[in-house]
Amino acid sequence: MQHFNEAAIPQALFHRLEQIGFEKPTPIQAKAIPVALEGNDILGSAQTGTGKTAAFGVPLVTHLLNNDKGNGLVLLPTRELAGQVLVALQQFIGRSDIQTALLIGGQDMSKQIRKLKGRPRLIVGTPGRINDHLTRGTLKLDETNFLVLDEVDRMLDMGFGVQLDAIAKHLTRDRQTLMFSATVPTNIQKVSAKYLTDPVRISLGASHATAKNVSQENVKLADKEKYPRLLSELDERTGSILVFVKTKRGADNMSKKLRKIGHHCEALHGDLRQNRRNQVIAGFRSQKYRILIATDVAARGLDIPHIEHVINHDMPQSPEDYIHRIGRTARAGAQGAALNFISPADGSKWYAIQKLLNPGEKIERIPGPKKSGSSFKKRRRPGGKAPHFKRDGEESHQGKPRFSGPKSDKPAGKKPARNKNKTRWNLKKKRAA
Repeated sequence: MQHFNEAAIPQALFHRLEQIGFEKPTPIQAKAIPVALEGNDILGSAQTGTGKTAAFGVPLVTHLLNNDKGNGLVLLPTRELAGQVLVALQQFIGRSDIQTALLIGGQDMSKQIRKLKGRPRLIVGTPGRINDHLTRGTLKLDETNFLVLDEVDRMLDMGFGVQLDAIAKHLTRDRQTLMFSATVPTNIQKVSAKYLTDPVRISLGASHATAKNVSQENVKLADKEKYPRLLSELDERTGSILVFVKTKRGADNMSKKLRKIGHHCEALHGDLRQNRRNQVIAGFRSQKYRILIATDVAARGLDIPHIEHVINHDMPQSPEDYIHRIGRTARAGAQGAALNFISPADGSKWYAIQKLLNPGEKIERIPGPKKSGSSFKKRRRPGGKAPHFKRDGEESHQGKPRFSGPKSDKPAGKKPARNKNKTRWNLKKKRAA
């Protein structure tokens, strides 16, 4: 498929694609859309930023427009990604009377229940909240015959495997399922057997590869040197910058420090309320501020074309997340840059990332931090020697063995009375001497 008009999609959808600037399909779209339109299940993988949303969105919306009955369900790992996907699908739907609903955590449950009473035909959400509605009985999936699972590897990493199995029990077996992910390790292939029927495998490029138009730079430095180096990089670089840190508290603290010295920035992490997270993303998207300090909650699903730089202040825990992090830049064929701060403490993480990106190659390990020895601190008593800390069975510094029982063979009990006369005689002898 070289052009969207070659696909068997409704004319209304084709006009919508033209209006929103979809002129030529990306490689993953060209491969996946015709296969999905034929009714096949798909197990697809492609690098982040290559247009997977339209690859499953166009067949999904086509299915809803061509059939008066039947619903669609799209499951995604994060709230932000779910919100962005719903916006994209609503653009494809246009002025059609197809109702939609977004079911994610962090939002008022009663509002979502009222939305579900309108019987929406397209539901986008996260597994946890979808499962909550199924348990409450406020959501029925018996008419859902089109299922999309996107970023499946991330959903499994986040522990959504149990929820996915529970959701699948409510779906009809006579359905079409499209499973997409940026990476497809062996465990994903095993999971696909649960949900897919004779799937067509579609792979675009290496399953663990970074985008070619992202230039990567590595800087080896100590932990205490990271923040000063970050300040110099922020001053030297132009355009929007996304900085990844490892903790929620670290994101808040860094954004406060940067704002105090005049930088326009905000923090994004999982402890923020959903409304606040939406405000932060909207402000960054509208370029209200140019720096966003984020945890891995922003590693996937943050589709902001004007991000020019990604700085990994802290390396990710999961090697796959590195691919998604730097994939936040160089969106839709643009150029981008990624800068990695690698301290001795990050050595093992960086080694795992290189093993993932360059399988079979010999990777040089970065020496880890020097061990400080025992965690016990020897405290010197005033006027005395430093105590010797012994383990059970160890000899003391006097060379005498350590005993856990009584020091003599006499039974423990009341001490014998002291012979006062003998004591007085010994004192007289000492005085005479």
